Amino acid sequence: MATIASAETNETTERVRSPGFRLAPWAASYLQATPLILILGFFFILPIAMIAVVSFWDYDFAGLYPDFLTMNYAETLGSWVTWKTYLNTLKFTVIVWALTVFIGFWVAYFLAFHIRRTSTQMILFLVCTVPFMTSNIIRMISWIPVLGRNGLVNSALIKMGVIPQPIEWLLYSDFAVVLAMVHLYTLFMVTPIFNTLMRIDRSLFEAARDAGASGWQILWNVVIPLAKPGIAIGSIFVVTLVMADFSTVQVMSGGQSASVALMMKNQMSLLQYPAAAANAVVLLIVVLMMVAAILRVVDIRKEL
Repeated sequence: MATIASAETNETTERVRSPGFRLAPWAASYLQATPLILILGFFFILPIAMIAVVSFWDYDFAGLYPDFLTMNYAETLGSWVTWKTYLNTLKFTVIVWALTVFIGFWVAYFLAFHIRRTSTQMILFLVCTVPFMTSNIIRMISWIPVLGRNGLVNSALIKMGVIPQPIEWLLYSDFAVVLAMVHLYTLFMVTPIFNTLMRIDRSLFEAARDAGASGWQILWNVVIPLAKPGIAIGSIFVVTLVMADFSTVQVMSGGQSASVALMMKNQMSLLQYPAAAANAVVLLIVVLMMVAAILRVVDIRKEL
């Protein structure tokens, strides 16, 4: 009797607990993802779609005219100025990427493996991030009194007798653009590499030493392969930031160099919005191809 009473009680409890309406598992998943889809759709997909639509419009000095013309893409891709600007932007991207990878890896390596105490690691990492609490414009402009004709570098070299007259190419040149970009974007390479290096099991180093590997062999065959996901994530950050940068190129080159983003800014200042939109679509495709190439080389899902 007790067993029958217990079974009836359980059945009654299940009836009370069971809801009247239950969603299928796939429907519940889509319902949970709906807020994120709406946010991404409104703030990301919709603006890109609007840019793509405007890129086919016609325009003149008076306004924009909704249409479906390929004129803007023909002028963009058929101009040698555009190709030269893209090559110049890619040149900046490759140089800045190489320098940030080199500097960022060694900074992250020092913090991860040569600083034993976790508290000291965090303090030094925060010290690296302190300059990034200010505006990019301020940090970029701060190089002008350092690299200028009468700046700190030229004045010091002249007083030491190293050079007879100021070095002109320190400022308002491609050198100044690359230097400022490396300063601005190195942290975006340090952070993911440092995060990846901190996840490496230290017992792997002991096993490599027991197998007779030297320090450089451990670095080349153990550390660098395991740090590839972090390098890939940092590379994506740096590549996308450099390709979209126009203020650094404009200020640090003194208007003597060009980039794709700066070209789009000039087109928008002249109210040539469809031409700028076509350039934006082409730039987006180029950046996506570069990111896809990085993802083909390194599987960052191991990091995520």
